[in-house]
Parts: sequence; C-alpha cells; structure tokens
Amino acid sequence: MRRMRELLGGPAGRHTVPGRTGGSFWTPMRVLIALTTLSAVVAVLLKSPCRLNGWGQPTVYYAGCYSDWSALYGGRGFAEDPFAPFAAGASFEYPVLMSVVASIAAVISRMLPLADLNPSLAYWDVNFVFTAMLWIVTVVVTAKSAGRRPWDALMVAVAPGIILAGSVNWDLWAVGLLAVGMWLFGGRKPLWAGILFGLGAAMKLYPLLILGALLILAVRSLRWAPFLWAALGTVAAWLAVNLPMMIGNPAAWSVFFTFSGERGPGLSSIWHAWNVTMEKVGGPTIAAEQLSLLAYGAFFLCCCAVFVLGVTCRYRPRVAHLAFLIVAAFVLCNKVYSPQFVIWLVPLAALAVPRWRDFLIWQFLEVLHFWAIWMYLAKGASGSEVQHSMDDTFYVLAILGHMAATVYLMVRVVEQMLHPEGDQVRASLPGGRIWRHGNAGQGRVQAAARLKALGYAPEEAERLPVDDPLGGDYDDAPDRAPWLVRAHAEAGHAPGRP
Repeated sequence: MRRMRELLGGPAGRHTVPGRTGGSFWTPMRVLIALTTLSAVVAVLLKSPCRLNGWGQPTVYYAGCYSDWSALYGGRGFAEDPFAPFAAGASFEYPVLMSVVASIAAVISRMLPLADLNPSLAYWDVNFVFTAMLWIVTVVVTAKSAGRRPWDALMVAVAPGIILAGSVNWDLWAVGLLAVGMWLFGGRKPLWAGILFGLGAAMKLYPLLILGALLILAVRSLRWAPFLWAALGTVAAWLAVNLPMMIGNPAAWSVFFTFSGERGPGLSSIWHAWNVTMEKVGGPTIAAEQLSLLAYGAFFLCCCAVFVLGVTCRYRPRVAHLAFLIVAAFVLCNKVYSPQFVIWLVPLAALAVPRWRDFLIWQFLEVLHFWAIWMYLAKGASGSEVQHSMDDTFYVLAILGHMAATVYLMVRVVEQMLHPEGDQVRASLPGGRIWRHGNAGQGRVQAAARLKALGYAPEEAERLPVDDPLGGDYDDAPDRAPWLVRAHAEAGHAPGRP
C-alpha cells in the first residue's frame, strides 16, 4: 500500500500544511477525483447485463445488478406520473426528500433523447449520474475532513461496497449530505452542519444519529452551544422539507413511517437470519409485532453503551469514532440490512479507523454478503436454476460474516478511544498527542509552536485541527464534566495543563 501511495504522490508528511500544494498538477484531490470517476465507470460496466438486457428475473440476481431505481420506476408509478410519491394513494415507502429526488430524476429522464425506447434505462442512467457526482463530493469532503491524511479518502474512492451497491438505491444522497455536514461542523459552523444533517435525515433517517456523537462531546466538555446549534439546524431543515407534505398529503407522508413500524424481519438482518435458521430446525421465529421492541430495544442498549464509554473514557473521543460506533450499531440492530447499507459506513470507517488491512477484510466480507443475498433471492425467482442458487446455510453464514467484520471494526475504534497512541489520525496532527498530557486545552498552543518551528506563521494554528479534524468547537476542548475532572486530577493532570 505504501508503494501505491508513493506512485500517486505519497502520503501527507509531517511538514505538510493543509491547503498548501506544490506545483504538480496531480494533487491528492485530483488523483482522488480521477480514481472515483474510474470506480464509477467500473460500477457501470458491472451493471451492463441489466443495462443491455433489462432488469428481469432471475438475471438481475445472477448478474448482481438489481436496482430499486428500475424496479420502482414502474412499481411505484413513475412511468405514468413523475410525481407519483405526492399523488393521492401514493405507496412510495421512502422519506420526503428522497421522493423529491426520485421525481426530479423521472422528469429529467423523460427529456433525454430516445428515452421512450427504454424509459427504465433512462431513469437508471439519470440516477446513476447523480450518484456518481455525490460519490465524488463525498470523497472530496472526506479528504478535507481527514486533517493531514487526505489519502484516507482513497478508501471511499475505490470501496468495493460502493462500486457494487452504489446503484441499488438513493443512499449516497444521505451519505453525501452527512459527509458535508460533518465537514462543516469541523469547520466550526454547527448551524450549517445541522441543516445538512436535517436534509440527510429527510433522505434517510440515519444521519440524525450524528447528534448522539455531538451530545457525548457536549456532556464531556459542558460546551452546549455547538450541539444545540447543530440540533436546531437539523430540526429546522427536516421540518422545512417535511411540513409541506405533512400538511398537504399526510397519508402519503406517513407511508414511510407506517411501513418502517409494521415491517417484519427484513433481508440480511440478524432477525431474518434467526428466522431462516429456525425455519430449518423447527424453532421459534420472530413475528413482525415483536420485532420493533427487539430491534429498537437492542439499538437503545447499544447507544447507552456508546454513551457511557464516550463520557467516561479517559481521552476525549473523536467525532468520527462516536459516529461510526452509533451508525454501526444501528446497522447491526436494524430490521433490515439492505446491500447498500454498507455505503453508510464507508466514509465513517475511513475517518474513524483508516487502516487498510482492516478495511479490506471488512469489504471482502461485505462483497461476499452482496453476492449471497442475490443468490438467496434467485432461488425463489421465476426461471431460476438450482445449480445457480445458494443454500440457506451459506446465506446465513454470509450475514454473520458481514456482522462479525463490522463488529471487528467497532472493536478497533474502541481500542483507539481507549489507547489514542494507536490513533493514526491524532498522531498526524500538530497538537494531537493528547495522551502525553492527559487532557486537552493546550493543543493549539503546541500546534502554533510546532508550525513556527517549521517556518510558518503561528496564526496557521487557528485554522488547523489540533486533535480532531471533525471536532469543530470540541477540537482541543478540555473535559469539564465533574467525574472527568476528578479522574484527571487523580491521574496527576489538571485540565489544560500539559
């Protein structure tokens, strides 16, 4: 991996100051954009069987090119009415902003030359172009959010999970909005960050979970303003998108929430794996009316564990650490694990635990799961062949494999939280070695001194992250919670004293 990075220009060294580049045309950002574009081309080529021959069963499963875009184009009425999600009796089971995006894509696809020859293909192509642009935005923002480690965004640019599953649904819209929001929060613009979080939640609810990470940092530092401004922006943006439909067409607006509340164990969830196993051995299965309590209860317990860890660990966690743990817990406990959900975690993993070995192990198991779910669905499809199907046992093992890989990454994140000397991101920052002085508060002073020694103006430190590139106002914030102050005092470290 080091050789590959050297070929591409090399990693950010200890003398690098973000925002300054040399004379080479191939800056890290341009290389990342080029590689993301190449990955998008590969993604299109992999979907060629469906783009050329249609999305019929069982080919759509055998070729791994299933897409909700083509399935919902006819199945939810976009072929007849581009604004079908907003019509009376609508059955589009997604949040409001996703309905807007889906309708806009339907309108644009009708304007394309020769769209009448294959409307569903035109609709797929329009959505994929949007997705490719969002992919590039996510990679760029991830690189900017990584402090002095822009090459960590390479994980997002070439992630096999995104290449395979990026065109399954509209999830990259939510991923991109969350990524931009986190970058804005790191730039000390919590209100604008909250607006992006709210827009992301209007696409998929999971971007709301970032507020849990910010709450933990607010509790540790007793700095409530950044969290409250972000929460205000989130609520305001979500209401601005949802209120018109809540008032004008409440029945259509509530479809998503009704569907989510009443659905039973969905594909590839731990609950579905349990049911598949129990059906083979004759054991008890989980009914839909039981699932909400089990799934949401398990997620609540996970959130409690993350909260306790976050507010009691000796060193302040990074935003990416907490966000990854919370979103990963949501993914593991959710009623369904759709193949594209891996996309939610890729940018967070690149920012939280940027280790290529761990990342590739995780992605390998996610790729296995991606194919396992299609082979499982192919077994019941019309025209499927037994020799091309997969036994339920292998499908369950694939589910357990992807869950184990996700848990493994969570363990690695917890290790960094408890032992920051192993945190490569913090070690790369000017004042990020917080384990050397037990508490924050002096990191920016150290950063200024270090930059001065390198020949730069000390004012550069004001715009550089000290120990958390996404921390914003919580970057270098000393712990003020009483139990943490006592813990630092007992360890011989007064708050803010190096």
